[in-house]
Amino acid sequence: MELYFIRHGQSENNANWQDPNYAESPDPELTQKGIEQARLLAEFISARQQLQSTDWNAQNRLGFGLTHVYASLMSRAVKTAAPTAQALGLPFAAWVDIHEEGGIFSRGDKTKLVGLPGKPRSFFEQHYPEFALPDSLDETGWWNRPFETDEERQPRADRFFAEFLKRHGDQPGRPEHRVAIFSHGGFFMRLMCSMLNLPWKQASNQLQSWFLLHNASISRFDFRQNDLVICYLNRTDHLPDHLIT
Repeated sequence: MELYFIRHGQSENNANWQDPNYAESPDPELTQKGIEQARLLAEFISARQQLQSTDWNAQNRLGFGLTHVYASLMSRAVKTAAPTAQALGLPFAAWVDIHEEGGIFSRGDKTKLVGLPGKPRSFFEQHYPEFALPDSLDETGWWNRPFETDEERQPRADRFFAEFLKRHGDQPGRPEHRVAIFSHGGFFMRLMCSMLNLPWKQASNQLQSWFLLHNASISRFDFRQNDLVICYLNRTDHLPDHLIT
């Protein structure tokens, strides 16, 4: 089984994070750069979707052969994933637990972060009719709960990873699954800690660790019997220099 972790394209918050006068959005949209990143990503993967060989293909030079596409319910992830899912004609589904840290929350008062509803079912049905939604999502919004605390974040990543292996791990008599998830930089760090059993942000010699991801980058993980193989991280060769953000 293969897992492709794809970070969303550049969001409005990403583009303005150094501007002290910018008011952060609880659920930012993609910028024009982000939209272009998503388009080029879809073109890159769809042009290489067909597998040319059954040999191990660790750099995808012989194709991707994706079988499933998931996205978090945050706008920037869905809008990045949609062009790829549409180009490939693959099942395209929400996976709530791959959202960014904190969830959907007000950004104004840093001392009192308040959870907000998030987009309702009708929004996704209108803009992404092919996007499979959880039965629990209604018009009250997909988040609709308090700000996610630090203590809740790693257990969420652990829960996702266990469910992912259960749902997509290799099984006798079933074709191999090659799964793309469109998610977020903070969640990627949590997922790396879950997959590799790492302490949160702790490296040796009192250093703090972080796995950097560029917008619309691809990272690949292979699961072979009892082995986890990291094939590559933060791949951006599908983007021109001016779109590496």
